[in-house]
Amino acid sequence: MLENIGGTELLVVLLVIFIFFGPKKLPEIGKSLGKGMGEFRKAMRGIQTDIENATKFDDVNKK
Repeated sequence: MLENIGGTELLVVLLVIFIFFGPKKLPEIGKSLGKGMGEFRKAMRGIQTDIENATKFDDVNKK
């Protein structure tokens, strides 16, 4: 999804965010974004673990 975003596009997006929210809100936005991404990664790891456990369980039952 994000593979197609180049440096110029990222710079434009950051500039728009800076203009829209202002410099005082950026640390708060960054902190919230970081927490959100951390929660997303944690959930993805949980889903991946569940899938791995389910496939291991299926492999044991097939034998």
